[in-house]
Amino acid sequence: MEIKILQNDNLYIRVDLPGVPDDGVRHRVDSVRQKVVFFSGEETLSDGDDKKNAREYAGTAGLGCDCCEITGVDAKMKDGVLRMIVSRVKVKDHDNKCTLFLPPNTGKSGRYNMDEPALNMAKVVEDHPFVVKGPKRSENSVQRRGDGSVWVSFDLPGVCGDDILVLPNENEVKFYGENKEVYEHDESCRIFMGAVMEFPF
Repeated sequence: MEIKILQNDNLYIRVDLPGVPDDGVRHRVDSVRQKVVFFSGEETLSDGDDKKNAREYAGTAGLGCDCCEITGVDAKMKDGVLRMIVSRVKVKDHDNKCTLFLPPNTGKSGRYNMDEPALNMAKVVEDHPFVVKGPKRSENSVQRRGDGSVWVSFDLPGVCGDDILVLPNENEVKFYGENKEVYEHDESCRIFMGAVMEFPF
């Protein structure tokens, strides 16, 4: 999750919800306190994915202060990434600029060098903090098929199919994906890379 305060004092919230279609996310503001945005969505699986691995997501983000209330949410979902602009207004006056929001920090990020020996992704893939049903890891499907081939799928939120490179060889499969379309409030494009070298069979 990425959260930042914009120049107009609104909040920008970016949440990865891989597999959720563009029209499949729901959000609402807490009607009692007007402090928190609840969001949820359900993954739509592709052919070949095990239907029991469908994930459901739910989470919250919003204000961590007692001086502001949420007045509106502009939410857009694209390629598995939810982006929300949360507008707010002060309800208690004070001199300081409010900089508190929830959650203060969620998740980690890592950088991996594709020139290094292949990585066993099962050891470095992180749990998704907002999965409430289904696999929490982004390596959401590794299956051997009847013809002896192996089906592997990974989450690359924000990356369209044309920007993914897969490099198979005898002992491993490397993948590289780049989010080339940077949206207005995103910090930068994101690059995903890794390799699968051990299969659980």
